[in-house]
Amino acid sequence: MINITKQINYWKNGADEDFPVGKHLVQKGNIRHGLFFVHLALEKILKAHVCLKIQDIAPRTHNLAHLLELSGVACSKEDARFLGDLNKYNIEGRYPDSYEDLPEPMEAEKILTESERIYTWLRSQL
Repeated sequence: MINITKQINYWKNGADEDFPVGKHLVQKGNIRHGLFFVHLALEKILKAHVCLKIQDIAPRTHNLAHLLELSGVACSKEDARFLGDLNKYNIEGRYPDSYEDLPEPMEAEKILTESERIYTWLRSQL
């Protein structure tokens, strides 16, 4: 039998470790890797929500929009769109030069700020 509480805590703890790393990397100018870790943290916190919702192991996907849908968490259309747009940093982190140019540092900071707001909100819902 699957211990759902253990699964949720695994994803929450991983997200709590990854978000500060992503934030630090973006702030130091390592945008590709920083946004990859920001995406990873949001992926993990959403997987915690999915585990809670479905009472099973979260699927092996990196797609934030899909995880948001599976989680049943109600958020604004703007936040859902933002999470969907963040998927490109997962791809770019794994396969550089396969998607598009990285944002400039000021734009990366805006993405970080919005990501942190959503992350904090998602974290508070668990």
